[in-house]
Amino acid sequence: MTKPNRQTIYQEVTDRIIRELEQGRMPWVQPWGGAEVATPLGLPKNAATGNTYSGINILILWGAAIEHARCTQSWLTFKQAKTLGGSVRKGERGTTVVYADRFIPKTEQARAQADGDDPQAVPFLKRYTVFNADQCDGLPQEVYAGAAPLPACETIPHAEALIGATGADFRIGGDRAFYVPSKDYVQVPPQPAFREQINYYRTCFHELGHWTGHESRLARVFKGRFGSMPYAREELVAEMASAFVCASLSISPTVRHADYIGSWLEVLKEDDRAIFNAASLASKAADFILAFRAADDAANTDRERAA
Repeated sequence: MTKPNRQTIYQEVTDRIIRELEQGRMPWVQPWGGAEVATPLGLPKNAATGNTYSGINILILWGAAIEHARCTQSWLTFKQAKTLGGSVRKGERGTTVVYADRFIPKTEQARAQADGDDPQAVPFLKRYTVFNADQCDGLPQEVYAGAAPLPACETIPHAEALIGATGADFRIGGDRAFYVPSKDYVQVPPQPAFREQINYYRTCFHELGHWTGHESRLARVFKGRFGSMPYAREELVAEMASAFVCASLSISPTVRHADYIGSWLEVLKEDDRAIFNAASLASKAADFILAFRAADDAANTDRERAA
């Protein structure tokens, strides 16, 4: 059996995302909420470790969960299922996810030592197979727990709290949503201006996704005008970051940014690593935002103890 190379994995996943976009579907926007959809809202997580998946693996596992109407967002390997006292049912097909890292070959270590400079790490991408919990038997019941979507058209206190906890210069008004890097502030229209008010939060976290890229935070490079490749790449990051944050908060928006699909397709067709890079940056942006929730929860706990 030939060993799959890194390029094959990049191209395989990129082609899958392109097919979705060409059909007008965005794999980072969860179409949950209808009676015909069994998959609960949330980020995919590993049932054995409790860790949530990140980057491109979120898109891969969301797509697999939707395609097969999985009843849970919990995934695990064949071996992990056995460790938890269960087993993968015979005949079930797994989903391929990827793991990216870097290593320094021995030859590079030797070269660097001989030349007196720093060794250069080599990136690698490894694939492995996971199964959804509903493809298994005998697993603990808590593995199947899932969050229910919140109803639309109402204020969501924990989302409001997270927006406030970021400390961002967050302005409400006007009829456009945008982030101004040079002045480091976000502006969004008031919530009642949204036809479906649940989409206010998707927009807030989209703009906060841009906000994380400021040089004082995650230091992404903002460049390019509307319609340019750099602009499309940053929009892709912010769009997925918003989707990841909303999933973590059990918020299910309905809005779709179809006007960007053309430029995103252009980016993906030009570079088969673009979706990997964008998903990775989006996960970092989402994690940066969500970290304020943990800090705010800890502060509230301290205040309650002191009261």
